[in-house]
Amino acid sequence: MAETKLLQVRDLKLYFRTTRGPVQAVDGVDFELDSNRAVVILGESGCGKSSMAKALLRLLPRNADVYEGQVMFDGVDVMQYDDETFRKKVRWVGMSMVPQAAMNALNPVLRVGDQVAEPAMIHLGLSKDEALRLAAAKFEDVGVPVDFLHRYPFELSGGMRQRVAIAMALVTSPNLIILDEPTSALDVLTQANIFNVLKRIKKHLGVSFILITHDIATSSELADEVAVMYAGQIVETSDAHRFFTGPLHPYSQKLMASVPRLKQIKEPEFITGQPPSLLNPPTGCRFANRCSERFAKCDQMPPVFERDGRKVRCWLYE
Repeated sequence: MAETKLLQVRDLKLYFRTTRGPVQAVDGVDFELDSNRAVVILGESGCGKSSMAKALLRLLPRNADVYEGQVMFDGVDVMQYDDETFRKKVRWVGMSMVPQAAMNALNPVLRVGDQVAEPAMIHLGLSKDEALRLAAAKFEDVGVPVDFLHRYPFELSGGMRQRVAIAMALVTSPNLIILDEPTSALDVLTQANIFNVLKRIKKHLGVSFILITHDIATSSELADEVAVMYAGQIVETSDAHRFFTGPLHPYSQKLMASVPRLKQIKEPEFITGQPPSLLNPPTGCRFANRCSERFAKCDQMPPVFERDGRKVRCWLYE
């Protein structure tokens, strides 16, 4: 009998209501993830990566218009849960999140130890003293001195605040953590240190990660699988090794060609044009207007084709 995947996402949609019409931020997303694995979601800004994270955790804004699909988490379709059941069984218990600009997500007037302990008190029913002891243990896991429990966010460096945000996501021992641009505001050395922390957590605690980023170079440090998102859709999924050595989709190839290489003289390339508006996306391939491989059939929406265990939404692989 096949082992149950930790996460299976099928035809996930999240549209936002605006005065100009619905914004199709997440439009039929499919991917899956095993236990103790990391999938990297790559794509340009505005392609729907952060919206997908909010859809998985049901952190929906008031103007959410369409929210549907299947999210199988540990063998259970959590989309069938009502909001209260989802809060008790899934959000921050089964899966948690390190939000974008996490360094600014901390409350400036509360000690960081109290902020990390709070999810354990709410979701695990611990007393404050028990929750603070657990927070101290998570501080050790992410490399933050335990005496920092009593400090305020402004007393910590950017890298330390980022580690505190990761500790907060870990405190309830979830199986899955979603990381939304966790190193975007950090210097290169601090980025490397944060990724070393994440790799150590993955190895020793068995946590799975969804890493949302547009930084291809640093994401390769953590990735087991890669999913490329463009204009609200996943256009390619692949194991990390084959993706980074030979991506299939023309958009993925352009992304890889834009990354500077230390041992190559070839200059980085750039992608001409702009992504389509998600208010009124094209009926055919959404990358067609920027693609050098475009041909007549690209005016129709391509299905997902499979090639040696990799999946790609492109007519070139029909």
